[in-house]
Amino acid sequence: MLSLFKRKAEHFFSPQEKQNIVQAIQQAEHNTSGEIRIYIESKCRFVNALDRALEIFNKLNMHTTQQRNAVLLYVAIKDRQLAVYGDVGIHQKVGDTFWNEAVAKIIAAFNKEDYAKGIAQMIIEIGQALQHHFPYDAKTDINELPDDIVFGK
Repeated sequence: MLSLFKRKAEHFFSPQEKQNIVQAIQQAEHNTSGEIRIYIESKCRFVNALDRALEIFNKLNMHTTQQRNAVLLYVAIKDRQLAVYGDVGIHQKVGDTFWNEAVAKIIAAFNKEDYAKGIAQMIIEIGQALQHHFPYDAKTDINELPDDIVFGK
C-alpha cells in the first residue's frame, strides 16, 4: 500500500476531501470578515514550519486584508510539519495560546490519520474565533482572498 506521505501534495486528498475543506473555508468565512487559506506542500524548506508559513502568508498577500484578520493553515506533508499563522489583527485578539491549541488539535486528528477532517474541523474553529472578533457586516464585507486550497511542490 502506498503511504499517504509518499504522494505529491496535490494528490494527498481525494476530490471529495478537497471539496469538504473548501466548503469548510466557505462556511467559516460566511459569518466573519476574516479570511482563511490553506497551503499544502510536500516538504518545508525551513526548519521551523512557522517561518515557512509566514513566508507563504506574505507571498499570498494575506497581509493585505483590510482588518489584518487573515489566517493561514500550513501543512508540509512529507516532513510532517504544520503551522497556523494569524495576521496581527486576529493574533492580538486570540494570542499564542489559541494558535498552539489549534496546532495540537490538528496533530491529534493527523495522528488518527484523519487529515482532511482535522483540517476542516480546525477551519471551523478558526472561523468561530474570527466571527467572535470580526463579525460579518453585510454592508462592508467582501471575500478578500480566494477560498481554494493552494498546493506547493
